[in-house]
Amino acid sequence: MRRAVSKPTRSIGIFGGTFDPPHFGHLIAAEHVRQHLGLDEVRLVVANDPWQKDGLRTITRAEDRVALVEAALLSNGVKTPPAPGPVVSRVELDAGGPSFTIDTLQTFRRAEPTAEWFIIVGADAAAGLDSWHRADELRQQAKVIVVNRPGPHGTDDPGIAPKGWQYETVPIPAIEISSTGIRDRVRLGHSVRFLTPDPVIALIEQLGIYRQEP
Repeated sequence: MRRAVSKPTRSIGIFGGTFDPPHFGHLIAAEHVRQHLGLDEVRLVVANDPWQKDGLRTITRAEDRVALVEAALLSNGVKTPPAPGPVVSRVELDAGGPSFTIDTLQTFRRAEPTAEWFIIVGADAAAGLDSWHRADELRQQAKVIVVNRPGPHGTDDPGIAPKGWQYETVPIPAIEISSTGIRDRVRLGHSVRFLTPDPVIALIEQLGIYRQEP
């Protein structure tokens, strides 16, 4: 007798990042992927120790970056509902040490073995997937969703991920916002209003971060 193939109980996107700080571009990407794929949830996974950025610049304390993402999910002081909107995950902080996507995915899969998992990355990160920690395992265990921005500042090339990766591209609006740009503007004393949610701006002021040279 043929065994019935069970269907996934939930579909969940893993959107990892440093989020130093989070901004509207992150939220827009998460929402467009969620809607495009009909995901039940998108988890904004804050890196504890983003190993690929070691030595490049000073990274804001992980607990502060989690607090910034939590602030980003506030709207007029009301937290975004847990589903289907994006939610923050501190799984990599709880694990400690360098943050590797394959470890995060396996932690999630142990907790929800019947869910279907998607790894959300930007077009620039997708090109380097083969350099990720235990890339061979990751390639076999989750589908990659590449968010790309059409137009002169983005890419329309569908062949973004290296050969052998199962992936799909999701176009998002070409909004020129970056965490680097926000940090630079804060350091120079310039306004970052409308680049990131107001609760994030308030928390940046409260924490006194990004004021010094990186």
